[in-house]
Amino acid sequence: MRRWFVIACAVGLGWFSLPALAGPAEDLDALFADEWANRMKEDPLSATFAGEPGYDHLMPSVTPADHDRRAEQDAVFLGRLQAIDRTALSPGDQLNYDLFEFVLSHRVRTATFRGYRIPLVSDSGFFTNITFTFERARLKTLEDYENYIARLQALPGWFNQHVENMRQGLADGFTMPSIILGNIEPIIGAMAARTPQESIFFRPFKSLPDHLGEADRERLAAAALKAVEEGVMPAYSAFHAFFRDEYMPGARQTLGASELPGGEDYYRYLVSYYTTLETTPEEIHQLGLDEVARIRAEMEAIIEQVGFAGTFKEFLTFMRTDPQFYATTPEQLLKEASWIAKQIDGQMPAFFGRLPRMPYGVAPVPEHLAPNYTTGRYIGTRPGATRGGYYWVNTYALDKRPLYALPALTLHEGVPGHHHQISLSQELENVPKFRQGLYPHAFGEGWGLYSEKLGIEMGIYKTPYENFGRLTYEMWRAGRLVVDTGLHLMGWSRQQAVDLFVENSALSIHNINTEVDRYISWPGQALAYKMGELTILRLRARATEALGARFDLRRFHDAVIGAGGIPLNILEARIEAWIAAEQAAE
Repeated sequence: MRRWFVIACAVGLGWFSLPALAGPAEDLDALFADEWANRMKEDPLSATFAGEPGYDHLMPSVTPADHDRRAEQDAVFLGRLQAIDRTALSPGDQLNYDLFEFVLSHRVRTATFRGYRIPLVSDSGFFTNITFTFERARLKTLEDYENYIARLQALPGWFNQHVENMRQGLADGFTMPSIILGNIEPIIGAMAARTPQESIFFRPFKSLPDHLGEADRERLAAAALKAVEEGVMPAYSAFHAFFRDEYMPGARQTLGASELPGGEDYYRYLVSYYTTLETTPEEIHQLGLDEVARIRAEMEAIIEQVGFAGTFKEFLTFMRTDPQFYATTPEQLLKEASWIAKQIDGQMPAFFGRLPRMPYGVAPVPEHLAPNYTTGRYIGTRPGATRGGYYWVNTYALDKRPLYALPALTLHEGVPGHHHQISLSQELENVPKFRQGLYPHAFGEGWGLYSEKLGIEMGIYKTPYENFGRLTYEMWRAGRLVVDTGLHLMGWSRQQAVDLFVENSALSIHNINTEVDRYISWPGQALAYKMGELTILRLRARATEALGARFDLRRFHDAVIGAGGIPLNILEARIEAWIAAEQAAE
């Protein structure tokens, strides 16, 4: 905390205050506070999610000038950080310093590529993500509802800014590849086609609480309907028309990120950002090929185990088409996912010393997202919220959602995967606020994939087919190492990427197509999963060897995720320190 003293001074302006001589820890605390306050002001949506009061009526501004200003602010904050003597800090503050440097340095570097010109990926973007903010709004008081309406009224301007940024992308040749846009357009169109009364933005006003009073309820409902009818829905319609009539015809015909202006540097940077490792796309590509070969051998062993007489390709066809592997109703799929989740819950205390306070539920992917959405996803919540997190299961096209893949999916998205890790991160105490939401992709997604393999020890995979489903998911992530680098640096076609998954996994063809489009639209992110998992597995093997009989799996897991989201290089240093401490305790 900052220390201040006040000096009475016989000058015309009277009293003034000066900071006392502050040490590195106080300077660091002041920097955290200043950056957090600035971020809340610049991004009121994040402020709402973080529970910071005073911003719930605002939308951020996302013009190029805004992005440039924020990059300059981040550079100033980074300079302040690097002026602090790290060696004079406590071990806890050294970790805070390192994580803050990771965040700021990447924000500064990312800004140079002006990625805001492509504010969407294949299954989501600014136009879908904003719905989550409104769905999670805390609506209790009259002021809450008025803030909600004010934000609705500001929404069209925010849409217009994104459209102008995308227009600049068209002018610069910095666009999404044309080949995948046909699957995005129907999502936007479906959202634009809803009536104002059907819109999720109007939903809270269909049944307002009695304590507001009849006059206020009528006034609020009328104002909200007007905002949605005259502002929000026209904004969606205008964006849809722009996307269909201007963006799709003008988008680039090339595929990989390296084909963008300055694209190879951009992609190599994204590789370092999403993996948090010092590695190259070429090294990752070869690692992926090696992993594909290893996992393929394990899959073939299962085929032999179950006594299947056909070829590998024929077995994949059997897994993709046999009715025994598929639910017949959305309710059946959701119930099966829920049952698996509860089985995992019962095993958690044997593998973790600390469990999160926040629960989670199982729900379907919303209908307007489902056709081009991934097979499942974790949707988090904020600290102190009145609802838990959600494990979303895609119930669209049931014949493409095999039951044998559900155990791995549930382990990854629920517990001990994303819900467990993210909730514990949000519950960290005595840390700067930025750490409670920190999510380096390689750590978070690597932990999710590691959780799938942990399901073996938990006894979650009951049949060889479910274990084959787990290997299919591992193959999915190993294949990403090959496909992402192939697409974005090595000139691969979309069909080459599809073929790799068709030939080596039991993923449905529908799922393969939506996933490949996702990798095309989000260069580098697909690398995070396998690179993170392999790092965690290597550190577990190192700890097991070093500690022998004294190795405690629960303590190891708590050590891995106990500091929240961290880059893999910092994780490695922390686990080495943990091993040394465990050895010293002997």
